[in-house]
Amino acid sequence: MKKPAALAAIFAATMSTMPALADDFPSVVSVSGEATVSAAPDLAQIDAGVANDAKSAKEASDANNAAMGKVLLALKGAGIPEKDYQTSRLSLQPQYAPNRSNGASPVVGFRASNRVTVKIHDVTKVAGIIDILVGAGANDIGNISFEVTQASKLLDDAREQAVADARRKADIYAKATGVTLGAPLSVSEGSAPMPLFKSRMAAAPMAAPAAVAPGEETLSVTVNVSWSIKPKEQ
Repeated sequence: MKKPAALAAIFAATMSTMPALADDFPSVVSVSGEATVSAAPDLAQIDAGVANDAKSAKEASDANNAAMGKVLLALKGAGIPEKDYQTSRLSLQPQYAPNRSNGASPVVGFRASNRVTVKIHDVTKVAGIIDILVGAGANDIGNISFEVTQASKLLDDAREQAVADARRKADIYAKATGVTLGAPLSVSEGSAPMPLFKSRMAAAPMAAPAAVAPGEETLSVTVNVSWSIKPKEQ
């Protein structure tokens, strides 16, 4: 008969400790802040190449070497430092006749190709360099990309703006719920910042002056911030 009374006493003691545990539990408000920054690119990279077909592997290779030699001389003549261009791919492949039903297709010739990647530190010269490459014999202009070399500085500015955005949101929530913000408890970056847009060369026939649109590169940053909160003083 004494058991119910004992259990009631234990339950009452447990309930009396719950407010103290709740007081010790940290109260926080957590929000995300976002920011984007944009800048005009200051570096361009061009992928250009030459390809030559011939009956023999040596003829194709010799013709290709001579053609690429003219391209490299043109780059040097345009004032591009040698450290800013390098061979990116070199190949020599057999060419086959159309498939025949009576057996394997014979080799009818060879194709030699050579590609060079060029960095241009003045993006206003990109169109002119493309025209020079084509005029020197480059018959395969690949991707042209633009980038901002001081992206880390831009990202630091965006991080500051993202934290300020998070604080603005936290102030709104604090005011709406009748509390005040305390010290920040944690700050983390949502994900690795990545460019939202990377410019490419506009398509244009190689017989006409190259049409190039550098555009802008935009970087986005998200931060997650938690603040302690306390009741607003009366």
